[in-house]
Formats: sequence, structure tokens, C-alpha cells
Amino acid sequence: MTETATSTTHVDAARTRVTEWRFAPGAETGFHTHEYDYVIVPVTASRMRLEHPDGSVTHADLEPGRSYFRQAGVAHNVVNEGPGELVFVEVEFLEPAARS
Repeated sequence: MTETATSTTHVDAARTRVTEWRFAPGAETGFHTHEYDYVIVPVTASRMRLEHPDGSVTHADLEPGRSYFRQAGVAHNVVNEGPGELVFVEVEFLEPAARS
């Protein structure tokens, strides 16, 4: 049986949600689709395997502090392919910021 990544929500406000994700080696999120734009902030270095709905697979090497942005609609399963724990913080933008 595959181990599932664990999540801890640190902030759940009107416009923003901040979640810490922890993956043991080989752990995965399970297939999901992101409903909101988001930023990932890696805490540990690791290699992620990204499995896509069409069956294709890509890989991403994460470096602590090197953030990246993705738009809503991304669909994938994330697997920790590194030898150690993978930790990152996900910041979701639940609604657009008010404009003045």
C-alpha cells in the first residue's frame, strides 16, 4: 500500500490558505486538481514525480526557498522520489485581491 503525504493547514483566511505538506520517501498526494492559483515554497530539497491525467510523467527537483507559481486547473499526483522527507508549503489564492 502506498503511503499518503500529510498536510497541516496553517492559515485558512478569506483570500488565502497556507498548507504545509510532508512526504516520506515514496509517499504521494493522490490524483487531484487544483481549484485555485497557488505558489509552492520548498522547505527541503527533493525530487518530485508528477503523474498527469494523460498518463505522462514529469519530474521536478526542488530546492529550499526556490518558489514557483501555478494557475488553477493543474491536475496531477505528486510522489516524493527523493531519499529523504519532502516538505513544502503551498499558498493558495482563494479569490482575487481587491483592486483600488
